[in-house]
Amino acid sequence: MSSETKEVRMVDTITQYEHIRGEVDSVIREVLETGMYIGGPIVNRFRENLAKYLGIPHVIPCANGTDALQIALMALDLKPGDEVITSPFTFFATAEVIALLGLRPVFADIDPLTFNIDPSKIETAITPQTKCIIPVHLFGQCADMEPIMKIAEKHGIYVIEDNAQAIGSEYLFSDGRKVKGGTIGHIGCTSFYPSKNLGAYGDAGAIFTPDPIWADRLQVICNHGSHKKYYHERIGVNSRLDAIQAGILDAKLKHLDAYNQSRQQAAAWYDELLRGVQGIQIPGRASYSTHVFHQYTLRIEAGRAERDRIQQELAARKIPSMVYYPVPLHIQEAYQPYGFVAGDFPVSEKAAEEVLSLPMHSELTKEQVEYVVDNFLACIKR
Repeated sequence: MSSETKEVRMVDTITQYEHIRGEVDSVIREVLETGMYIGGPIVNRFRENLAKYLGIPHVIPCANGTDALQIALMALDLKPGDEVITSPFTFFATAEVIALLGLRPVFADIDPLTFNIDPSKIETAITPQTKCIIPVHLFGQCADMEPIMKIAEKHGIYVIEDNAQAIGSEYLFSDGRKVKGGTIGHIGCTSFYPSKNLGAYGDAGAIFTPDPIWADRLQVICNHGSHKKYYHERIGVNSRLDAIQAGILDAKLKHLDAYNQSRQQAAAWYDELLRGVQGIQIPGRASYSTHVFHQYTLRIEAGRAERDRIQQELAARKIPSMVYYPVPLHIQEAYQPYGFVAGDFPVSEKAAEEVLSLPMHSELTKEQVEYVVDNFLACIKR
């Protein structure tokens, strides 16, 4: 790396802010000058703009992505012991909210190409108690939603999309239709955690649905189960997107497609430099989804020990990297009461042994990618 090349960060929100400082500072001042910090016109403006961007009529902002998933499940009025199928290879929150509500998490293994839930494994996991499927659009591309929706329709069960990592991605149906990820199921959820492709400067999230009845129910649950202050129709939660975060997100939403294109360009540079290197697999692409590269995740075919050695050597060279995720959910201690054991979901377990994510964000330069790859290759060839 030349003396003029900036430090490589895993996520670079600082440089991103420098590029849009005027827009962000302006909208923060707007909130401060209105004095409306919870709800109000700035939150509504973001709600409307996000709905337009996603091509869906109803967006319900909330406090964070975990809340979005919990509120979506609460809206289904499920009963304790009802089963919800999801991926064992995802962030803890996806299954955490299932267990938190007294429901039973059930897992279906993943597709080794995309790391997303494998539709062919879902149907065998369905029982009379199955009420919902939560496909996770992991690392930036959609799960294969067309067969998932057909399975759900066949069995009369709900679909909640966990779109925390793939906002802006598009799913291609077999009839040629393209729709935004997160807008296909009964309810979609996302997170605006700062490192996300569309990131706030704090916690934030949103829920979306095409159905006005679902939208009203979700909004009520977000507001303590109330349409009217002090009159409560059901048990809800307090989960609101504050106006400062809404304003920041609205400013950044205008740039989201450009951010995703920058990530795709960085991924293309990585691909060009890493394709054909022995002992690794570059990220696979699904034919049915665009990839917005929330992460650029390799497989280190030699497994955990070699993966961990490479990561340690990269760190010594001041190159950040991350392992998403080192322990599949079904063998996490928290889920042992449900009776899962190692070996139940071998594709997920193999992924956890091999994955390594390299720096990925919208501000990466070609020189930085080349520097990361040069050091990565040096670590492999040690």
